[in-house]
Amino acid sequence: MRMRPRSIRARDTLIAAVIAALVLGATAAGVDFAVRTTVKADLLKRAQVEGRKVSGGVRDGSLDGPIPDETGGRVLIQVVEPGGHVTNTTPAAPHTVPVSRLWPSSNVRVRDYIECGGVWPHRRCSVVEAIRVTTAPDSVVVYSSERVPSYLVSGLLEMALATGVLLLALLAAWITWRVVGRTLGPVEAIRAQLAEISATDLSRRVPEPPGQDEIAELARTANATLDRLESAVGRQRQFASDASHELRTPIAGLRANLEDASMHPEDNDLRAVVGSALRDTDRLESIVTDLLLLARIGTGGRNAQEPIDLAELAGNEIRRRTFTRKVNTHFSRHVMVRGVRMQLVRLLGNLLDNAERYADSSITVEVTRKDGHALLTITDDGAGIAPGDRERVFERFTRLDTARSRDAGGTGLGLAIAREIAQAHGGTLRVEPHSPGARFVLRLPLPR
Repeated sequence: MRMRPRSIRARDTLIAAVIAALVLGATAAGVDFAVRTTVKADLLKRAQVEGRKVSGGVRDGSLDGPIPDETGGRVLIQVVEPGGHVTNTTPAAPHTVPVSRLWPSSNVRVRDYIECGGVWPHRRCSVVEAIRVTTAPDSVVVYSSERVPSYLVSGLLEMALATGVLLLALLAAWITWRVVGRTLGPVEAIRAQLAEISATDLSRRVPEPPGQDEIAELARTANATLDRLESAVGRQRQFASDASHELRTPIAGLRANLEDASMHPEDNDLRAVVGSALRDTDRLESIVTDLLLLARIGTGGRNAQEPIDLAELAGNEIRRRTFTRKVNTHFSRHVMVRGVRMQLVRLLGNLLDNAERYADSSITVEVTRKDGHALLTITDDGAGIAPGDRERVFERFTRLDTARSRDAGGTGLGLAIAREIAQAHGGTLRVEPHSPGARFVLRLPLPR
């Protein structure tokens, strides 16, 4: 079974350490090769220069006396006769033992090589150039050698480079650990906050780091998702609350009528009981239909939206209806919006129903453009709405102490549904000051 770190932080740190080790190892190998090549080339060049000076002096007879030391004892030079007898040396070179046993042939008079002796850690190596002075059988050989630094012989250079690679790889791992930890810190905070958020407390939000990077976008997306979730749960709770509150009365009335009819059939008018039951059933059906619509508004997404001519939509809805009041219309042409057609039809129908219910003699419907928005205005000449009630009329099952009461008919959800549809389309629905009567103004954004 393959084991690997479960944490992104640990996994990234391990990857960074391995990559650093590979790159630094290759670099260290290159440095080692370059140092060895350069040092040995310098040693060989110096040995060649000094050895060939002495070889030339021996060959032309200009070398009298001991070989002068011009390198401070670094380059050791010997003149060796056949048989291994040392005849002349620099002061620091051995006077009896040749530095090398290799004897160049007459065909290859000059040989360059490295000669080592001893056992580690006392092993020593030297760069040697052996020069056969002439091709004669009894020619002497000049040996010029310089010791290779101990750090190239003992492996100290490789140990130092390996230690450097290890330390730098550990440094890269530490830096990666800290950087990734700092980068993933907001992610951990988001995760912890999401873990603490439950279905009973959706008001909390994850922390949003500043900036426009991926983590900031993740936090904003998470909070937007929590907003939608809280809104959906809120709608669900509102639906349950509204249903339990508002359905109780017609159900209780229906049950009381039916129980009374079943217990005292001879004292009840069956036709009246059935008529009352049907009215209660119709009201129940209307309330349930409106509540279900409220629960569904805004859940269809943008895929369900289409371009709609708001003026044409309003004109078609007005022509489809039969009004008991005079309807005046003022439409601008081609006022296009994007929306769910059936929902906008329902919004317009609810506003027209409200205006028809409370108008005294006339209704005015206008469709215009203003400041990048489409405006649908429906005005009636009825009793109007008091300033303190202009927001209350959009609450579910609101009862007003004026002529504008749901006792005049309806479920008490029409304006609430209209505002929910407006908000789901990115718009607003407000009651604006007007006298006489009431004016409802719908604003929807025009497509770009």
